[in-house]
Amino acid sequence: MKTTYRDEKNPKFCNGFTLGSHGEYFVDRTSKKNVQYPYGKYLGHFCIGIIYTRRQGRTNELQSFSVAELAKIPAVAKNFILFAEEKWKIASDNQGSGNTANIGSIKFIEDILAGKGVFSQAGEEIFDDYWVNFGKLKVPDKKGGYKSLSTLEEFLKFKGLPSNLNCPKRSKKWSIADE
Repeated sequence: MKTTYRDEKNPKFCNGFTLGSHGEYFVDRTSKKNVQYPYGKYLGHFCIGIIYTRRQGRTNELQSFSVAELAKIPAVAKNFILFAEEKWKIASDNQGSGNTANIGSIKFIEDILAGKGVFSQAGEEIFDDYWVNFGKLKVPDKKGGYKSLSTLEEFLKFKGLPSNLNCPKRSKKWSIADE
């Protein structure tokens, strides 16, 4: 189960989810490191998600209420959306956090609810291959050296696969006019 909040400046977007590790547990599908059941033992990998709007303004956290005043306690979140989707269908080609090996989600809420992540046209097998190899495969850079593959677009080109398998994520600069 994962939760995230809407972007206050652009409520069509959310902060995104982390969708699990792409480390040893994901790479070695039989590994039991830090888990009860290996990744490969599951029939599917789902995200049960909640997207919400955070309360505007500050809350006096020291204010106390009696049981009779329960209805007066200000909510810290509202406008909940609940969904369930296979994680590969809402995955991005970027990590979910900067300090751990987590798969990130797309952030455009309509695409999350429709299961239109970056890999949604490519399929689960390419999702798996991309994330198993994330940060490991190298391609020539513009300076004559090498860099790690960091987008599905680069990965598809590297593998000789059609570019139309990429379902590019929408940026916060996207608008309806872009469709």
